[in-house]
Amino acid sequence: MLRMDKQPKLVFTGQQEKAWQDILKGFEGPQKHFLMHGITGSGKTELYFRAAEKVLGQGKTVLILIPEIALTPVLISQFRGRFAGQFALLHSSLSPGERYDMWWKVKKGEARIVLGARSAVFAPLENIGLIVIDEEHENAYKQEDSPRYHARDVAWQRSIYHGALLLMGSATPSLDSYQKVQQGKLGLIEISERVEGRLLPSVQIVDMRREFRQKNRSIFSRALFSAIEETLKDGDQLILFLNRRGFAGFQLCRVCGHVMRCPNCSVSLTYHTSPEHLQCHICGYRKEATHTCPECHSPYLRSFGLGTQKVEKEMAALFPGVKIIRMDSDATSSKGAHYRMWKAFNDRKAQVLIGTQMVAKGLDFPGVTLVGVVAADITLHLPDFRAGERTFQLLAQVAGRAGRGEKKGRVLIQTYTPWHYSIKRAASHDYQGFIAEEAGRRKSLAYPPFAEMLLFCCSSKDGERAAHCAGELKKRLGTGLPNDGGKFVLSEPFPAPLQKREGYFRYHVVYKGDDLHRFADDIRAIVWDFRGKLHEDVRLTVDFNPLMML
Repeated sequence: MLRMDKQPKLVFTGQQEKAWQDILKGFEGPQKHFLMHGITGSGKTELYFRAAEKVLGQGKTVLILIPEIALTPVLISQFRGRFAGQFALLHSSLSPGERYDMWWKVKKGEARIVLGARSAVFAPLENIGLIVIDEEHENAYKQEDSPRYHARDVAWQRSIYHGALLLMGSATPSLDSYQKVQQGKLGLIEISERVEGRLLPSVQIVDMRREFRQKNRSIFSRALFSAIEETLKDGDQLILFLNRRGFAGFQLCRVCGHVMRCPNCSVSLTYHTSPEHLQCHICGYRKEATHTCPECHSPYLRSFGLGTQKVEKEMAALFPGVKIIRMDSDATSSKGAHYRMWKAFNDRKAQVLIGTQMVAKGLDFPGVTLVGVVAADITLHLPDFRAGERTFQLLAQVAGRAGRGEKKGRVLIQTYTPWHYSIKRAASHDYQGFIAEEAGRRKSLAYPPFAEMLLFCCSSKDGERAAHCAGELKKRLGTGLPNDGGKFVLSEPFPAPLQKREGYFRYHVVYKGDDLHRFADDIRAIVWDFRGKLHEDVRLTVDFNPLMML
């Protein structure tokens, strides 16, 4: 294991020192909630640790939340160096026995620091003095299934209850949190310098339309191929990022056009290799791969699209002998896989790391000088009003993995949409420019955080029944709530973008307006009364300010 305790503490200079002084003032002053906007590599983790040491010295406890289990190997090694024997780890990959032991360790006061993912926000800590939410912008903090909650909101309330300092850190803060800064609900701590004067990486946008016109049919543009070749020759490491696992996006028959689809969800099945199979990434349905069309029985069933497995295969073919690690949810399904992969790459036993969003944040590899974004468009064109924000955050975060050592980093972003503001702003490291443009678009459409939103979802195994349910619900909401088409808007029922999920057809009704909490009792009464009259096959769910509209 990497012994972090043998490494000297980071010496704060300039903006890091100012940020630390702001944190110290927060412990004593009336403002207890802070957004720490620090660029990638700016020393946010060290600030968290210093604040934790101060709180422990006062006899209080600390809660630190992280969005991805993939980030825990790094933090665990750091914690063992700084807080040996004082912390408990809580996340979904623990066995029931391990979770039980950790929970009781916290309950009995034997662990004064809790590190964990979303559900760790409910850890039975007493006398909390500090709560940290690292990568506060991440969707992983929102529980999409019942009970629906956002760990950020729960942490906020726990910090008020205990009088604790709340630090929410990110290189790309969510628009929701940044708006709270503008409203004076959050204090702002800014760090725009990397530690030890290191520079942000240079970023180049590669127009894949031009590559196509010039007959390049490879996954890699000529610019990215050359950069990979140069990086490997210099003995440096590189990360290739693609936010889609599997080998190919779907299988299609080139004779009749049939697409292999999930029987339970309105999505195509993703083609995987090793072992070869088709799988739904929504419900988990899996079947053996076939190379014969089930409709017309032709042998021309072919794979289309791109996934991390295909990138790995292409890299191995183009650069034989180069050690490659692939980190996605398929490759890390076994216990301890995250740590083994992280340690192998950290120890430079591999030169190439290929992965999905789990390689885009929190990882610090000094040997990485190149990051290649294979397809920036995958998240950009989802039918969701936050798609632009998610794309900017992913690109900015993964770009920040480059140049964290002595050498300056380089990033290449491959895209078919080079003009999009999310991609252009990420390439220029322009968070303020992006947030201003995104805020203008959201405000004009009355989307959060400039209005509140309730998403009602009616679902049934009978599509007509689900549609009828949504229509009846809309009528009841329309008579019980204000709906002037301006300040308050109630939509007509419409099929969910992902219309069928896990065997259920889904229809949405959306209600938007200001301060919808005023109508909580009315909404609750309408929903409970309506649920009591539903057919047993029909489900009705309500989500407040949903992060995903699929």
